[in-house]
Amino acid sequence: MTSRFHRALRRFTRHESGTAAVEFTLSFPLVLFMFIWAVELGLLMTKQVMLEFAVDVAMRELRLGRMENPDSDTLKEDICDNAKIIGTCRDTIMIEMTPINTTTWVMPATPVTCVDREEDVQPVVSYNPGTQNQIMLVRVCVIVEPLFPGTGIGAMLNKDQDGGYGMAALSAFVNEPS
Repeated sequence: MTSRFHRALRRFTRHESGTAAVEFTLSFPLVLFMFIWAVELGLLMTKQVMLEFAVDVAMRELRLGRMENPDSDTLKEDICDNAKIIGTCRDTIMIEMTPINTTTWVMPATPVTCVDREEDVQPVVSYNPGTQNQIMLVRVCVIVEPLFPGTGIGAMLNKDQDGGYGMAALSAFVNEPS
């Protein structure tokens, strides 16, 4: 009985039909996961670059005095107009502007504040346009949705309760004299 079993087992192990199907079945999920992971990473990086670009353009417009009534809402509109790839920008953007003391150079100790989509009342952030010749630090946070939430790319990123990632951009400028 055992010898018949050993012969059948040997015959089965020598038979090579179907080996390509087994290799494909084992490797396809890994290759598909890597492809999805690369698409998600590329999209997140593109959104980050667009956010940085939009903040830089808005700060340049502000610095050069081309922005009428430069308040928080005007800056939000300008940034979101330039960051077209971030679809939920207007609903999830938070801008903080604080002056930097040039004698101590103390930067804000708190992390960048993002919109809390769970609450109706949003966190209070400082929006101080500063005075002439004052260095201003601008911190912007936007919540973006992942395309494929299960890829695990955002394991190290700040996520809110709904699974959105907080993307931050920083900029600094000097208020020019009038």
